[in-house]
Amino acid sequence: MKNKIIQGDCVEIMKEMEENSVDLVVTSPPYDNLRDYKGYTFNFEGIAKELFRVVKDGGVVVWVVGDATIDGSETGTSFKQALYFKEIGFNLHDTMIYRKTGCPFPEQNRYYPIFEYMFIFSKGKPKTTNLIKDRKNIYAGAKVARKAHARQVDGSVKENSAQRIDPNRVLKNIGVRYNIWEITSSRNANSGTGNHPAIFSEKLAEDHIISWSNKGDLVLDPMCGSGTTCKMAKLLNRDFIGIEISPEYCKIAEERLRQNNLL
Repeated sequence: MKNKIIQGDCVEIMKEMEENSVDLVVTSPPYDNLRDYKGYTFNFEGIAKELFRVVKDGGVVVWVVGDATIDGSETGTSFKQALYFKEIGFNLHDTMIYRKTGCPFPEQNRYYPIFEYMFIFSKGKPKTTNLIKDRKNIYAGAKVARKAHARQVDGSVKENSAQRIDPNRVLKNIGVRYNIWEITSSRNANSGTGNHPAIFSEKLAEDHIISWSNKGDLVLDPMCGSGTTCKMAKLLNRDFIGIEISPEYCKIAEERLRQNNLL
């Protein structure tokens, strides 16, 4: 199945995959009823269970998701999904925020929504963490003059000898980025995506693939849509498996990979 776009129900396709065979999953499921996906149904629990089976020990699932607002209330579907992943055995390694630079759904009676959740689930302790270091430090060059302190359960604060900071340590100019990522969401930034209704950001996929996998690893997107995860995995010298139930979207993904000489 490696380096192919496979058309079909991802639950059924994953049942044909070997147990503990996938290093990383990067995907974005349908967000409630915010998009029309040709009327296909979404078997969330079935997908989550199969992901747990096919992901290796130490493997990671990146689950990018948002909520619809129905009758004045957000659905909370993203949180329900996160709790279910924990229930079946995944660790919730990190809750990250994808801060978009535009607001597709302006609101009249609430602050404009510009973010989505990026839940990082791990099967045990993540075996790969290539944390991206591109955060500029405005205090670069300054010395750390304070000691590390920790608040106790009774509310008091005392020095934490286990985390004592060297007073002669000089702060570096570049550090590990925060877990809120601001990335441009634009159809123009994803060429060859055709008429797919929800284009996944190439930069978002790229940065997660770098963060949680190594060259030669296998990256899966069980709902690959226009093929963004597959494209970026191959460009980063990883193998990929893309699964998509819509024949139309499979053609878009395959053509996109061919345009980049990746298929």
